[in-house]
Amino acid sequence: MSSNILSSKSKLIANLNTSWKMRFYFWQKLPSLMFWGVKIKYCDIDKAEMTIPFSWRTQNPFRSTYFAALCGAAELSTGILGLIAIEGRGGISMLITHIEAEFYKKATGLTTFTCAEGKKIEDIVQKAIDSGEAQQVRVTSVGTNASGEAIAKVTLTWSFKRK
Repeated sequence: MSSNILSSKSKLIANLNTSWKMRFYFWQKLPSLMFWGVKIKYCDIDKAEMTIPFSWRTQNPFRSTYFAALCGAAELSTGILGLIAIEGRGGISMLITHIEAEFYKKATGLTTFTCAEGKKIEDIVQKAIDSGEAQQVRVTSVGTNASGEAIAKVTLTWSFKRK
């Protein structure tokens, strides 16, 4: 990878880890995440962690976090890794083509979604660039509560294609 691409990725990662810049981005591009109170806890080229609170904004009638809000936080944890992977690489589109979710426990507090498959995403983006064809990758994000218990597992299939 060229030094320009690495520099561009480093700048993006620094911006992603700056809370006020992400709140501004959410406000402009992803208002539902802003409304739900999703926050980027940490991200780098390999791993991303997002938190979503249990509050009146995310609550369903059963007094737990609404499944769509949980899936939104899980999607962001994988999508951030996709954004980092395509940074500085020219026009590359990314799209979710499939989603699967398993819910194990009621989310009644802060839930943290973690995806540690950045390398897998980087590799598939490079394959899409090299082949000129759309490439798909399945990545998983696991949501845990404050005690470390699994709340949900969301597997998303992302498609990357050079424009």
